[in-house]
Amino acid sequence: MCGIVGIVDRRRRALDETVLARMCEAIRHRGPDEDGFYHGAGVGLAMRRLAIIDLKSGQQPMYNADRTAAIVFNGEIYNYKEVRARLEQLGHQFHTDCDTEVVIHAYDEYGADCPTHLRGMFAFAVWDTRTEELFLARDRVGKKPLLYARVGDEFVFGSEFSALLEHPAVGREVNREAIHHYLTFMCVPAPLTAYRDIHKLEPGHTLRYTHDGEIKTARYWQPDFSRKTRMSEEEAGEQAVAILREAVRVRLMSEVPLGAFLSGGVDSSAVVALMSEVSSTPVKTFSIGFEEQDFSELHHARRVAEHVGAEHHEFIVRPDAMEVLPTLVEHYGEPYADSSAIPTYYVARETRRHVTVALNGDGGDECFAGYERYAAMKLAGKYRSVPGLLREGLIKNAVALYPTSETRRSRARDLKRFLDAASLPTVERYMRWVSVLDTQAKHDLYTDDFEREMSAHHASDFVAPWFANANGAGLVDASLLADTMTYLPNDLLVKVDIASMAVSLEARSPFLDHHVIEFAASLPENLKLRGLTTKYLLKRVLAKLLPAENLSRRKMGFGVPIGHWLRGEMQKFLRDTLLSEKALGRGFFKPAAVKRMVELHTRGERDYAHQLWTLLMLELWFERFID
Repeated sequence: MCGIVGIVDRRRRALDETVLARMCEAIRHRGPDEDGFYHGAGVGLAMRRLAIIDLKSGQQPMYNADRTAAIVFNGEIYNYKEVRARLEQLGHQFHTDCDTEVVIHAYDEYGADCPTHLRGMFAFAVWDTRTEELFLARDRVGKKPLLYARVGDEFVFGSEFSALLEHPAVGREVNREAIHHYLTFMCVPAPLTAYRDIHKLEPGHTLRYTHDGEIKTARYWQPDFSRKTRMSEEEAGEQAVAILREAVRVRLMSEVPLGAFLSGGVDSSAVVALMSEVSSTPVKTFSIGFEEQDFSELHHARRVAEHVGAEHHEFIVRPDAMEVLPTLVEHYGEPYADSSAIPTYYVARETRRHVTVALNGDGGDECFAGYERYAAMKLAGKYRSVPGLLREGLIKNAVALYPTSETRRSRARDLKRFLDAASLPTVERYMRWVSVLDTQAKHDLYTDDFEREMSAHHASDFVAPWFANANGAGLVDASLLADTMTYLPNDLLVKVDIASMAVSLEARSPFLDHHVIEFAASLPENLKLRGLTTKYLLKRVLAKLLPAENLSRRKMGFGVPIGHWLRGEMQKFLRDTLLSEKALGRGFFKPAAVKRMVELHTRGERDYAHQLWTLLMLELWFERFID
């Protein structure tokens, strides 16, 4: 596991090596063990290494046989021994037991198709002196980040914003469209970033920077939901466990201490149970709890740990947002408002005191239909068949009479939210349920100038193509595809990568093995969502491995009480930040609208927690990176 950076000058002029060194140093936290540099004519590559495999001889950069190509690599290739064996049969010779050397030889053998032979998480760069081209690749679902910028005659890339911003030619001009979409999703969707100069290489893509300065990107993978498996429910369950068990097994490859995050939810519990099956020693598990009991899952995690005989570690923390926010803003590098980054950072920090690698349950929801919105999408399809007069009149009016709290989540409040969106077309309905600020909220908040400027930019444009590309799949599968290609890489995987690498911890995700994803995509919808039962098949087969209580409880999520904080201990900070003259004068928002949201929330009359948190993280980013 590493961080990588590089510079290529199209005219092959000598590079300022101190700039490359600063870029590399900026991501020291991603690889505290050592660094490595490649210098060529107008080319510089560098990396920071967190040593996991082949500790003695895994130094980078590495080279092909005749040293005509050099690689810097970030990630883990779990099938590298199998790929190596095939390459040896083709005549390749190896000098280390490191996956990085396998990747550079795979590039030599397969060219731009080499990522299709790799199983794992990765972002890597190859400088090929034969073609004078730079080749970049990112793993299928985007577990490892890769950013790039073309500035003048130079192409610059790196694992994090902090590295690229060390290059004097990479500007900090704000990408206003990216801010517009951030306010919908709580994160900036790829390939955009909050900076005009910087772009994200999308998951499942390669990029070639040619000798004449052209950038060519290509997609090499996406899941296919149109090919459905034909097997019994029993057979599907057995195969699901077998594939997931294998995905867990290959991720136990390590020469350093290894454990697992355990929240007590279905996915992390499944990973821990399967680790216990294939491990010869008790699994080290790590859970975090909070003083606010409504946000603590420790008792659920403890139940699983006892059930499988894990060596369990619990950490009780009182999240100090004022302490941790500057760290998060610094590491994420662009506006990012998923508040679960706070507990993710805390559990990663505490886990790193004991192990260097931790498995997690990320991706289980997107593979096996774990979010309640999948059931809502399916129900909405049936609801739309009800005559409009009955829908909009009798049903909605009856539900509207039922009292609900504006500040506390409840089933009645969820039902009202469902009915508000259920009659909308598919993509609009999905957007209503995933948006922090929807179209109406933006209209109320935006200045006239910003609203006019953004009128042609629709956040749904990032989602609609995936619903269209679902190859005739049902609403549930189409939603799973959209989440896998947008929400997962843009939000969840960014959260975990940055939070874990900030403390030099490698996070591995068995559910995001592409074999697991492809198998789950092949399952009929009714094996993933049965009635209102999410993860139907997964829960059924896990009944033999996990306590029933952990499979039947309502999904909680990895949250923190931001609504409470913003009314209490953080209220002054919220007001001082969002209502400052500088913040209100940026030209994005109507000052009166921001003040109204702050007042209604802090008085407890409305719940604007997520909207205000999104505005707060945006302003803190402006203060740190733009002002």
